[in-house]
Order: sequence, then structure tokens, then C-alpha cells
Amino acid sequence: MAITFGPISAPVKFSDVEPIFLTENTLLQRKNTLLAGMQREGFDWLVIYGDKEHGGNFEYLTGFIPRFEEGLLLLNQSGDCTLVLGNENLKMARFSRTPAALLHTPYFSLPNQPMDNEAPLESLFKDAGLANGDKVGLVGWKMFTPAAGNGRAMFDLPYFIVDAIQRTLSDNALLENAIHLFIGDHGARTTCNANEIAHYEYGANLASNCMLDALNAIEVGVRETELGALLQAEGQCNTVVTIAATGSRFDKANLYPTYKKVQRGDALSLTTAFKGGLSSRSGFVIAEQSELPPAQQDYLDRIAKPYFSAVVAWLENIRCCMSGGALYQLIEQVLPKERFGWHLNPGHLVADEEWMSSPIYQHSSELLKSGMMLQIDIIPSVPGYNGASAEECVVLADAALQSDIRHHYPALWQRIETRRRYLRETIGIQLSDEILPLSNSVAYLRPFFLAKDLALSVVS
Repeated sequence: MAITFGPISAPVKFSDVEPIFLTENTLLQRKNTLLAGMQREGFDWLVIYGDKEHGGNFEYLTGFIPRFEEGLLLLNQSGDCTLVLGNENLKMARFSRTPAALLHTPYFSLPNQPMDNEAPLESLFKDAGLANGDKVGLVGWKMFTPAAGNGRAMFDLPYFIVDAIQRTLSDNALLENAIHLFIGDHGARTTCNANEIAHYEYGANLASNCMLDALNAIEVGVRETELGALLQAEGQCNTVVTIAATGSRFDKANLYPTYKKVQRGDALSLTTAFKGGLSSRSGFVIAEQSELPPAQQDYLDRIAKPYFSAVVAWLENIRCCMSGGALYQLIEQVLPKERFGWHLNPGHLVADEEWMSSPIYQHSSELLKSGMMLQIDIIPSVPGYNGASAEECVVLADAALQSDIRHHYPALWQRIETRRRYLRETIGIQLSDEILPLSNSVAYLRPFFLAKDLALSVVS
């Protein structure tokens, strides 16, 4: 594969893309899929935890996150639901997308708020019927997959909640981590229907628009905060810490954009994400190769082009029913870890959170499935060199799912087709027929940020 660095037209931006709400049918499908998983594994109850940072599994059925506070959704095998909420989320119960009874606990509220209706948590759990459960699954946000030991015996809910649940259950009841029903192999959340893809494409499109705006705004003297402001949009909540970092990073342990001004020759990193999509770029604030640092004069050939080759291989070879281990091994062949220093998963699942879980890991037998929303996430790390990054989000879709999207969301399908044509005709990638770009800037990599008309592409 021959990679060239030269003039490339920028991808099309789609503006005024209206958010798509999840349908009642989608919410019913979600609940029924979880109930089937519970029945398959013999769970009488699921206790689903949520807070602002870890709300994806809670939100999967309720449609909201418990801002400011902790929250629980109790789901039993018959499909009955109970919300346990603190002071400031009581009003949200009536808006829950999945109908649920309500129990109030001020223990989930912020410090020093009123403690009206104070009662031990275990008494609330007994009122809900949890004490009758023989097998109860706790759903936090993390799936523990230790090389040794039992990950299902590890819990990531706050101790005071786990302790109250244990006090509620009989001595012979089984308590397990059940997050795999949501995000593990065959988990309910690992694949999306057409409605869910339309729902999440809003964020992927938004993130890529922000990134393209920020890339075009890079000039010597611009502040990090000015670039960071362009990585926000439409009042939406970011799903990662926004990165607009020039020169040396993490001064005084700071993670956020500052008034530091971009200098010519700086390394620069940009990242933003909303529900459904992340866009990330790293490169140099230069216009030509001669401006690279003396020790990195070979940066294009040593880092940027090999990295881009790996992204191209990822997009050209991924298929439904391919194992995650096979995709992992493909990236190892194209971009060997020993030489390029990457060590995380070269791709993972995306949804309401930026990293949900990943079927792509060494020796993985998990199959990639139609409906999986995936982030290309290959991170080279070579001592003495700046990194390269073009992280974006796509969805893997078979013919049936593509037909559903085309039929029910024709405007979305037109955007997808425009993005596919750009990748194939402008960048030269022989895109897998089963990949649908959700972002406008998939594989668009400008490693020299002041050369705004130059990008990497594949030579035909």
C-alpha cells in the first residue's frame, strides 16, 4: 500500500442535523433483550446503577442519567421496574422511557440536603421485593476481565449500596456482577438498530464538524481556549475531557485548555466527543517537513504514514462475523507493537459513553456483529516522536441493517453515502462494504496543521 502526502479536498460538513429520539419500540426491544439475557442466566433481579459519569446502563432503559446524584433501576424477571432516586431526580421518574415505580432515598442526595423520608436502603430494597431474589445481578459500568480470579465477584457500585443489598438478600442468595448482559459478548448494548444509529449519528457528525472547524482555526498565536471553544457545539455535553493542548502537556497536572498560545513547531492535540462519536487529531503546527524538530525529520515516514496505513487496513478489512482477535492481529501485522508502541485495543464500542467495551483484543473469539458502533482507536507511542491520531466512529452494518437505515432515515443514508464516496474517491480507501461512516472526517489526517490543504491518502 502506497501512502502519499499531498493536496486533498476537505470532507463535507453536514450542519443543522436534527437530533433523532429513540422510539418506544426501541425502548421495548432494549428491555426485552435484557429480560431474555436474565432468563438465559437465571437472574431474578438486576440492580442497575447510574451517576453522571457512569450513567450509560441506567440511561439505556430510562432515557436519562441521574444528574448530581446516584440512582438505581431495579428490574425483575417479570419486567417490573422500580427507580430509587435522590432529592433532585424525583421529578425525572415520570419521564422515564421505561415505566417504573418510584422509591425515594435522600442517601443519594448531595451533602447536607434535607433527609426527608430517611429510611435504611435495605428497607427500600425489601419494599421493592429484592429480598425474594435467589440470584441478583449488579450492573455498574465496568466489566472486570482479570487474567486470574473471578470478575463476576467484583463490584464497582458504591460500597454503601452493595452493603445494603447484601443485607437485604438471604444468606444463600447469589450476588454477581452482571454488566456482561449489557456490554459483554452478546450484551444488549453491543449492537444497535437503525433508530439507535440515527440517534447516535447526531453526536458523531457534531464531533467531526467541531474537529474540522478547530483544524481550520489553527494558527500561530491562537489560544488553546479558542480551539477548545470550537470543540463544543449546540450545548451538548461532552463525553470526554476536551483536549486542545499545544506544546508540552500536563503542566501542573492540568488537563484542560488554557490561555497558552500556539507556537510554530509545537506538537498539538485536539479531541472532542459527544454521544455516539469522538474525533481526535494530533500533529505539528508547521507547514512543511523541514520545520519538524531535528530528531523527528522522518516523522512522516516513521509515524504518520504507517499509522495511516493501519487505519486504512482497519477500514478495508473489517467485516461482520470477523473475530475481534483477527482484527487485532491485522493491526499487529500492519503496525507492529514492538516498533510502534501501541498497547490498548485498536478499536472499541461506542454509545452514550466514549468507551463502552471492546470485542477487539488479542486472541478474542468475539465476533464483530452488524449494528456495532466502533471507534477506530490505534495509538502509536514511539519514544522521541509525537503521536499521530485520526480517531473517528463508524458502524458495522449488514445488508439488512443498511436497508432499514435507507428506508427509515433517508437523509442519514444520503450523508453516509457522501462520506463513503469521499473515502473511496478522494482518500482512495477501498472501504469495506459493511462500514458506514457516522463521522464526516473518518481517515482525514492532516499531520502538518498549517498546511491546511495537505492530507494523507492512498495512491491508486
